[in-house]
Amino acid sequence: MVSVARNVVSPLQRRYEAALADTPAGAPFELRTPDGNSHLIGRGEPSFVVTAAGEKGLRALSSFDEISIAEAYMDGDIEIEGSMLQALKYRAVFTDNHPLHYLWVTYVAPFVGGQVRSDKKWIKSHYDVDADFFVLWLDKKIRGYSHGFFENDSESLETGMERKFRYAMDACRIKPGDRVLDIGGGWGSFMEFAGTQGVEVTSLTISDASLDFMRNLIREKGLNNCRALKAHFLEYECDEPYDAVVNLGVTEHLPDYRRTLAQYERVLKPGRRVYLDAYSGERHGMPTFVTKWVFQGNTSPLCLKKYMAELERTRFELMLVKNDRHNYYLTCKKWAENLEAVREEVVARWGDKLYRRFRLYLWASANSFLRGTLSAHRLILELPR
Repeated sequence: MVSVARNVVSPLQRRYEAALADTPAGAPFELRTPDGNSHLIGRGEPSFVVTAAGEKGLRALSSFDEISIAEAYMDGDIEIEGSMLQALKYRAVFTDNHPLHYLWVTYVAPFVGGQVRSDKKWIKSHYDVDADFFVLWLDKKIRGYSHGFFENDSESLETGMERKFRYAMDACRIKPGDRVLDIGGGWGSFMEFAGTQGVEVTSLTISDASLDFMRNLIREKGLNNCRALKAHFLEYECDEPYDAVVNLGVTEHLPDYRRTLAQYERVLKPGRRVYLDAYSGERHGMPTFVTKWVFQGNTSPLCLKKYMAELERTRFELMLVKNDRHNYYLTCKKWAENLEAVREEVVARWGDKLYRRFRLYLWASANSFLRGTLSAHRLILELPR
């Protein structure tokens, strides 16, 4: 074990010096190894502590492989005390080279099984977790599972979400009596927000857990003007077009932009609008951790350049595009803080691994938006008469 510890400490110190020592991300930290020794990586007062609980944790660290370290953390073989956001700035010293996994989830599986069929299989990895788990750390008013809009960093998650949902309504000029298609209903956030204002909302989902939650919500809230359907957007057929389409964070799961935009045109009335938002970046650039443990499959950030190229082939007019990177950073940070606040309940009900998986996912997302390796955009599209 002593040799394994040496294989971690010295290389980690060298990588730190090469990549982070002279950058704002280069805060020092303490590494505790199973032999009882502590090692300072960097110079100065440590800002967080990493503990390798045993040989498995040490081997994961010595691999400098991002997914191996993430899995060791989820299994409890590595502990992180202190600022998780600060710790994640050290991702720059690790590697994530898994070409076979990347090729399989990005190209082979969707080609062999078809995108829709693959989506229906993969959805269970994320959304078919008990809805109560998500409700514990989402905002307490709307349960929005896409980013909020904030006027300052100290605003509450609830305020940011309400502003965002009102913005989407106003952007599409939605009024009472309108029929609106909500893509990816989540936990009934838009359905309840708009439905209680007299809007007839049809929410689509391919998650059984989401479907059950929304149908229970319709009964409990008396939302007789709303309905929840289990249907993939690309397969959905409607008897008559809608007055608006709202897509809150589902574009990342619809990588075929041409097919998606054609479907928007089929389901929307001329003269009406689509609102959509998504995290954005290089297409198919997601870490292995995300495609294996968070959103299985070919989840892809919105590639704005490619989306615009496909948009030019359609009748749609682009009314607005806006960068929302800081808004998404704040949202993920607030979600992560909420999750940490209910750690004991989450662990007692669903186990430590689920808590660790989502804690890592939410803080890693916040870090990506803060560093600029991920961005986010909102778009408003209008179909001419």
